[in-house]
Amino acid sequence: MFLKKRIIATAAVIAMAAAAVCGSTQEMSQTQDTGDRLQLFRGKETIYCWYSDESLSGYINAAAVSFGEQNKVRVIPVLTSDSEYLEAINQETLHSDQIPDIYLLSSDSLEKAYLAGLASKVPDTEGICDTDHFSPAALAAVTYNDKIIGYPVYFDTSALVYNEDYLKTWATQQAEKELAGSSDNDEPVGEGEEIIEEDSLPEDQTTEQAAADEAAVNALAEQYFAKALPSTVDDLLNIADTFDAPEGVEGVMKWDVNNIFYNYWIVGNYMIVGGDPGDDRNDININNPETIQCLEVYKALNQFFFIESDTVTYDSVIQDFIDGKTMFTIGTTDVVKRLEDAKTDGSLTFNYGIARMPDVSAELQSRSLSVTGAAVINGYSEHKELADRFAAYLAEGYSDGLYERSGKMPASLHAAENADNGALTVFADEYADSVSLPKMLETGNFWMQLEVLFSKVWNGEDVTTLVEQLAGTIAEQVGSTEN
Repeated sequence: MFLKKRIIATAAVIAMAAAAVCGSTQEMSQTQDTGDRLQLFRGKETIYCWYSDESLSGYINAAAVSFGEQNKVRVIPVLTSDSEYLEAINQETLHSDQIPDIYLLSSDSLEKAYLAGLASKVPDTEGICDTDHFSPAALAAVTYNDKIIGYPVYFDTSALVYNEDYLKTWATQQAEKELAGSSDNDEPVGEGEEIIEEDSLPEDQTTEQAAADEAAVNALAEQYFAKALPSTVDDLLNIADTFDAPEGVEGVMKWDVNNIFYNYWIVGNYMIVGGDPGDDRNDININNPETIQCLEVYKALNQFFFIESDTVTYDSVIQDFIDGKTMFTIGTTDVVKRLEDAKTDGSLTFNYGIARMPDVSAELQSRSLSVTGAAVINGYSEHKELADRFAAYLAEGYSDGLYERSGKMPASLHAAENADNGALTVFADEYADSVSLPKMLETGNFWMQLEVLFSKVWNGEDVTTLVEQLAGTIAEQVGSTEN
């Protein structure tokens, strides 16, 4: 997952490569052959677009060809290693005549890029950096020092994944219990009244009664199902307490408790590090009553779901879900393609759905974590206007093809609204309310520190002490005091 593909700036120089032309991506190499082929395209303005995630190749190559044909220019995509990625861009900028004019970068590394001179305020020649085109969360993700320094292209966040068939079974069970309870509470037979046993009724009346009972159950079950999706953690726990699980179901809910991406929603609305843009050293608030209350709820979940943190992984919980062993899990945007592929090959045999993450309680809201892939214009580029237009094209003009070609969710509101799969729309809604990882250099290990905290909370350690320790560590790293 690209959350963990962190950029480590070092002095090492990675061997550079020359890209293939007109959208075909090859490893870079300083060869005479490449130089000869580039001679064929002299006379056209040329920009180089760097990226490190191979899954984007199909999208960027197609966008480069389309944009190049429309504008009579050349866009040369360059796929390079994500190891010391930003340092490689810096070295190529300093020592090559094939400067990366535009590159894709995780939003939490934007401060590093900006301070190195490798990012600058986008000209926004297409006029798309507004809430008509992107959610406030997307714009905050690419904002640094009150300036938009990149275009939000794609994102990753988490949402609730559920087995729709199991949820319908639960709804039917609740309807049956309610109707059985109302039957048990019928008024007693009065003196002189005859008790009529169902077995003594004529067959046609018995059949009619059975049909009427079934219709009553189905009607009430529909009402339960309509309200079944949990809006709070308490709703989840109620389902866990009242579900008579079919054979083969090992638990109501299971998720990767080791990864902050699937845990952060618990504290995301109250644990503030840098504000929404994640760059304000004066906006840090970790040690507060709401954060502690939320973590106490998280701690209690271990008593309900009994997830062994030392054995669980994201792949294992998604596979358990596909195998029908759980009703709920937490997935990132990649889960939709995985579930659709499983339906195609027959390994997933039920209907599934994607829902917003529930709130922690009626009083405490949740807020998911997100990471945004941004198209950044190199501050040293000699083709900033063209690079800006291609960056906007990646983020908005060609965004309808992003998910199909890469499996990544577009940040563009237009593309999200046009998504054929309703599950993707839910992820877009969750992203719109999400919080990004902080951009501050001093908090580069923040997510790792959070993973340690959540692990200790899950295994029963004192919440207040752990939150105080984290708050102190972050304040020391940033050199400020909490609000």
